[in-house]
Amino acid sequence: MAKEKSIYSCQSCGYQSPKWMGKCPDCQSWNTLIEEKKEPELSVLETRTFDDIDTAPISITHIKSKDSDRITTHISELDRVLGGGLVHGSLVLVGGDPGIGKSTLVLQAFNAIAKKDIPVLYISGEESLEQTKLRADRLGAKSESLYLLSETLLEKVIKEAKKLKPKVLAIDSVQTLYTGELESAPGSISQVREVVARLMYLAKRENMTTVVIGHVTKEGALAGPRVLEHMVDTVLYFEGDGGKSYRILRAVKNRFGSTNEIGVFEMQEEGLIPVENPSELFLSERPLNAPGSVVVSAVEGTRPMLVELQALVTPTILALPRRTTIGVDHNRVSLLVAVLEKKAELALYNHDIYVNVAGGLRIQETGVDLGIIASVASSFLNRSIESQVLFLGEVGLTGEVRAINHIEVRAKEASRLGFKKCFLPMSNLRKMKTKVPLEFIGISTVDELIQILFR
Repeated sequence: MAKEKSIYSCQSCGYQSPKWMGKCPDCQSWNTLIEEKKEPELSVLETRTFDDIDTAPISITHIKSKDSDRITTHISELDRVLGGGLVHGSLVLVGGDPGIGKSTLVLQAFNAIAKKDIPVLYISGEESLEQTKLRADRLGAKSESLYLLSETLLEKVIKEAKKLKPKVLAIDSVQTLYTGELESAPGSISQVREVVARLMYLAKRENMTTVVIGHVTKEGALAGPRVLEHMVDTVLYFEGDGGKSYRILRAVKNRFGSTNEIGVFEMQEEGLIPVENPSELFLSERPLNAPGSVVVSAVEGTRPMLVELQALVTPTILALPRRTTIGVDHNRVSLLVAVLEKKAELALYNHDIYVNVAGGLRIQETGVDLGIIASVASSFLNRSIESQVLFLGEVGLTGEVRAINHIEVRAKEASRLGFKKCFLPMSNLRKMKTKVPLEFIGISTVDELIQILFR
């Protein structure tokens, strides 16, 4: 009898090796190579029959666009991130930490779709039907068009899906699903890759919108090879702090919409509630007249959000002072601290500096640089800043304050929330056309800002 051959596959990136290695040479992860039996490469194409498929080329002018034809979930924040709703025949991957609310969000969305007499099928591989029903009762999901199935065998799932013909299909989660044609364990690289490939073919062939829930690794990335993110149409990440009630849904890939939009939810007893005005949420617990606390505006997609930026500057006896940041780029803060030392002559070299975005939001844009400068200086000098002041602007290495985008949208949001004054780049102030009931103060350099605020 011929000896069975095996191969070692990295469970993080999919790298394959004929022998075991402690460290994956591709993604540099340790102890991630797992032995799997080497089998002939399975392909979805092998099971396809082309007798009834017309594959002839067609002119792009003869193809009718269905971009506006979407399935709305009536969950405003989810529809915003998706670009207006679920596209027919699309494959959506939802990832997030355990217990963050992925299954809750998908079940709520499916119940809202089913209320419009659209048949939807929810496949649960981790819970029994009774357990799923308990969660559905808590969420008030009782629509007749919402069908549940507890199954982990892919062939059975595809058979039932073709029989029921739902408009929308959910898989919770993809790591529990397996195909009987592979001998490897569920959740392995080969299983996950083949399962997603067949689900993608099912979605495109049957025009069945499919939502797949995926686990994440301890580094925060979706478990399984990166090829999964290339196969699907949309990748959504569910973020949040387990100790806080709100969650943030972010699109990192979207073939049918923007990847800059985010959705904000609040976890309550009856499920995830969309937050229509996140600025009020992030500023609700802001301390007034506290040194180191300022308000900045970040634009995510088309939405301006006002958030509190906090800085704590304290003397240290360490030879190498700490620079700790949460919610903003660490290297960016180090750069701005160096600008403060050089251009504003603040002796920060022997101080620990901690910068935090209150509320757990992660800000990636440079439009909050002026706010970081103001908060660090305020904490260092132990001088508070007026609570109704907004800071906007990017800071360069020479201490100049540069213009940013969407300045009028940010200013209108601040005015609506009762802010009275706004520090912004001088170049933005000269180009403003819309009148906003705020007192605008144009800033050209970092030293000019420090002089106005504290001297």
